[in-house]
Amino acid sequence: MGDNTMGKTINMEIDSLFISGHRACHGCGMSLGVRHVLEATGKNVIVISPTGCLETFSSPYGFSPWKVPWIHHLFENAPAVASGVAAALTAQKRENTRVVVMGGDGATFDIGFGALSGMLERNDDVLYICFDNGAYMNTGGQRSGATPLCADTTTHPAGLYSVGKTQMKKNLPKIVADHGTVYVATASIAYLKDLKKKVQKAMTFRGARYIQIDTPCPSGWGFSSELTLEVGRLAVNSGLVPLFEMEKGKVVNVHKIKKKITVENYLKNQKRFRHLFNDIACQTAVVELQSVADANIATYGLTKKEKTA
Repeated sequence: MGDNTMGKTINMEIDSLFISGHRACHGCGMSLGVRHVLEATGKNVIVISPTGCLETFSSPYGFSPWKVPWIHHLFENAPAVASGVAAALTAQKRENTRVVVMGGDGATFDIGFGALSGMLERNDDVLYICFDNGAYMNTGGQRSGATPLCADTTTHPAGLYSVGKTQMKKNLPKIVADHGTVYVATASIAYLKDLKKKVQKAMTFRGARYIQIDTPCPSGWGFSSELTLEVGRLAVNSGLVPLFEMEKGKVVNVHKIKKKITVENYLKNQKRFRHLFNDIACQTAVVELQSVADANIATYGLTKKEKTA
């Protein structure tokens, strides 16, 4: 029998629903996440993507990495378009074909938020996935509602009289859950098995569902491209990015932190937070971010309780 290793490798590429050749940056967490999300959904889906990094790097003229039907539209109306596609599938009695939105935080937290709220209120049969890289990275790194407190962005730059963004990150998973959404989850591209399990679980529900994926961005956050997964792990283990599942507004599962780290250990490797360690006056911001992480750990019970003697 001949060696068919090469054939197996080729087949793996053919079987993938998001193939290589797109124009994502080196170390892009989003492209990695998309590939694994589609592994979890299977091929019987229609993907809707608003304007953003994903739309830009996956649509070079004459080539598409998408091996499923994919629709690009305006920045603000992904949920509306997805709702229309879902309604059309129902009218055609094609309920086995599912609708998935894959968008960034700018289109989700800000520009498309009204349409998202409407989709959730109507409980349309759409899985909305937000790849959260914390800013409008496609257009230069402007702040969004998902940008963390004190992050340096092009529209909220750190400087002599500023510590970066002065507002807290919008708690969108809670806002989505408050709509009565049947399934809400947070995930990270640093924990791909956990991510895929949540996508697979979301696909078992009917109605509106939401998954928010923490997606480190080397070019926007300012770290070396080979550290994408490590930065994602640090975010989770610091408590700043809690991983959990909610069903009808109640937390049903959390990802426990095995080895808790300080927020400082997460922040110091990113250029967007470098100013916090160059100025003694900014150290209070680090303390404030630590309090945010500690609150997340307490709220979601992210660490194991130590046994008392």
